[in-house]
Amino acid sequence: MAIREWPRDERPRERLLALGAASLSDAELIALCLRSGVAGASAVELARALLDRFRGLRGLLSAEPRALREARGLGVAKAAQLAAILEIARRCLAEGLNAGPALAAPAAVRDFLRLSLGARPHEVFVALFLDAQHRVLRVEELFRGTLTQTSVYPREVVKAALAANAAAVIVAHNHPSGVAQPSRADELLTRQLKDALALVDVKLLDHFVIAADHALSFAERGLI
Repeated sequence: MAIREWPRDERPRERLLALGAASLSDAELIALCLRSGVAGASAVELARALLDRFRGLRGLLSAEPRALREARGLGVAKAAQLAAILEIARRCLAEGLNAGPALAAPAAVRDFLRLSLGARPHEVFVALFLDAQHRVLRVEELFRGTLTQTSVYPREVVKAALAANAAAVIVAHNHPSGVAQPSRADELLTRQLKDALALVDVKLLDHFVIAADHALSFAERGLI
């Protein structure tokens, strides 16, 4: 049954306007973004199928555009809509980072990194370049790897820090396996980055390992 045929007080749009967005399920919120379903499935049913396919809301909104377009019921327009929603969420979180020193708002840093990296299907290495007051200058994805590893070159991180005129850096990478425990290679890389950046008077403040909803901080573990 199409959503327009539902009782008025059960339709997602009308319930959102009457009760607020928090009253809707994940599938209903996605359905509002999709706006329409496909033959044999309402927008809500299509949204449920997408959430199942991508293993939840975070996986769906972090999916690559190509993966979205390959899903049943998502053409170019709907895939672009979902990608735009993710980018809006990222920019909203980025505004929180830019509002003050990154170290004064650790929750905002963690939220931004979890949203940006938590559901990525391959390893990604990013850097947050900070000024002398630890305000975010820019965020860059520097390296992209495979399901299990990424090659990170300290020299390139140093070059990017100098290009940003950064005084400090926070780096992060994800573990698609879902395990946030740092490896020996992660610890070695952190020491190499810290030493390389120190040569140009840039401080490495933290290294986060992101796995699904978890964000492990090297600084909190005393590993920096």
